[in-house]
Amino acid sequence: MRRLLPVTDQTPADDREWSFDELADAYAYPAGTRAEGASGTPWLRANMVSSLDGAAQHDGRSQPLSCDTDMRIFGTLRALADAVVVGAETVRLEGYRPARAREVFAARRAAAGQGQAPAIAVVSASLELDFGLSLFTEPLVPTLVLTGAAAPPDRIRAAERAGAEVVIAGDGPGAEPARIVRALGERGLTRLLTEGGPRLLGQFVAAGTLDELCLTVAPAMTAGDAQRIAGGPGTAVPERFALASVLEEAGFLFTRYRRI
Repeated sequence: MRRLLPVTDQTPADDREWSFDELADAYAYPAGTRAEGASGTPWLRANMVSSLDGAAQHDGRSQPLSCDTDMRIFGTLRALADAVVVGAETVRLEGYRPARAREVFAARRAAAGQGQAPAIAVVSASLELDFGLSLFTEPLVPTLVLTGAAAPPDRIRAAERAGAEVVIAGDGPGAEPARIVRALGERGLTRLLTEGGPRLLGQFVAAGTLDELCLTVAPAMTAGDAQRIAGGPGTAVPERFALASVLEEAGFLFTRYRRI
């Protein structure tokens, strides 16, 4: 892998596999930003993959668009996060499991005051989730379920019986994007990562709560009618982001954009 942007004195000159430490440095939450501020206000980044023709999925899953390096970056971004925010449909389609402790990142997480692994925070209005999954029964850190005050009471009780922590972050049946971010920040979870799906990411974009996008552009085209990386209602004015970095390997582009 090689860095295309920004180019620095520390940029590796050869095209080689980067270590996890190098990846963690490249994807560190920005110094001096809200993620490290005394106020504890969260920094929300998203990690998504897209084909050249804009598809976020193939046959309903993102995995066919990915590659080994993309998965290493995926693991690195998780290892840097306090919490991974994900929509219920993505949990179902992608077969989500608890985040695991990674020995290679243990010292870095300890130095940052983080636990062994990030919490998984599932956003769901209906709470129609399989609470027998290991995501709920075997996590290192209790799984959070973010929902609204009008969510079905019996499903809230089912989530709590399974060991999940239910967080009310909305007045209606579903959680609201800004309140999701605020509620997690109040729990000390300030380094936030969302892995979608497209509908949830679209809600964060529309609410103006997304700070950073890590987008892998796969050198592939799918055609068809697959979703884009963000869906749902559009913004009144397009959200503008600045390009922060680009890595490349085997035609895959690993980009970072920050909100202006």
